Amino acid sequence: MPSCPKWHNSLAFGHTMTAWPMIGILIFPDFQLLDAAGPISAFEIAARCIGKPPLIRVLAAKPGLVRSSSGVEMMARDFKSANAITTLVVAGGTGVADAARCEVTRAFVQRLAKRGMRVASVCSGAYVLAEAGLLDGRRATTHWGRTREFVARYPRIKFEPDRIFTRDGNVWTSAGISAGIDLALAMITEDHGEEIAQQTARQLVLYHRRSGGQSQFSSLLELKTPNGRFGTLLSWARENLDAPLSVEDLADRAGMSARHFARAFAAETGTTPSKAVERLRLEVARERVQSSREAIERVAETTGFRDPERMRRAFIRAFGQPPQALRRAARAG
Repeated sequence: MPSCPKWHNSLAFGHTMTAWPMIGILIFPDFQLLDAAGPISAFEIAARCIGKPPLIRVLAAKPGLVRSSSGVEMMARDFKSANAITTLVVAGGTGVADAARCEVTRAFVQRLAKRGMRVASVCSGAYVLAEAGLLDGRRATTHWGRTREFVARYPRIKFEPDRIFTRDGNVWTSAGISAGIDLALAMITEDHGEEIAQQTARQLVLYHRRSGGQSQFSSLLELKTPNGRFGTLLSWARENLDAPLSVEDLADRAGMSARHFARAFAAETGTTPSKAVERLRLEVARERVQSSREAIERVAETTGFRDPERMRRAFIRAFGQPPQALRRAARAG
């Protein structure tokens, strides 16, 4: 992967660079490899974008080679080598229950949090933070598949199941696996500014950087059979939301009569063509409202709502809030 050009430093973008933080990544036997490797790569690329060597330490209660759930091993240092770190990211994985019960691990996480260090979790790594008492009374999230168990086990946590990541004081949590990259990019933004985070995202070949308020769910994936015969059609529709996308338009592209198309589409996907298109428009519009400064009117125009008031009503039906409120919440979070 090519590194960022040398001139991509904080002064070039008018951002005052703070001291480059040392990142600690906490792993344990049967950790999820991408939970650790995703943030590591993001922090590495960001360091190179500002012309600094990456300062990253992989840590474990028992140092040495630590086996991930995939069988791939990662070399870890002991907790004594973590004195200089300013941010700790706890990975998740199938072995998280044992890690959360480990007194040494809990004490280490608690000690860093009490020192005011930034402490974060990726996916089920939230269980480690919860068992350490760091999430009591705080907003937090984890992988959507663990929602019911997590809420039942930790009723004092202000759980937010449909968030990519949350921040409450110096404690951050993120959703499943790839959301750890979004969390890392948000931290990079805080430390070194939006331009460095954007450069990092581009180096990672990410379509865009998702905000914390972005939903964990995809409209296409929520369909009954997202990869069925209409999957390609819906993917095309998502890329052409400024087109009318009427039932007749979609049927014509599918090579079917409008009546047959509507019946077949509903039978296969569990929803009507018009509702599917609105969900796609809502998803893309919400992404752009929360992750950019683009004018609301422009978002409405380019996502096919045309009229900002029409988009506002659709947002309230779907999310309970108008676009402006979601944008304010995303910036605050």
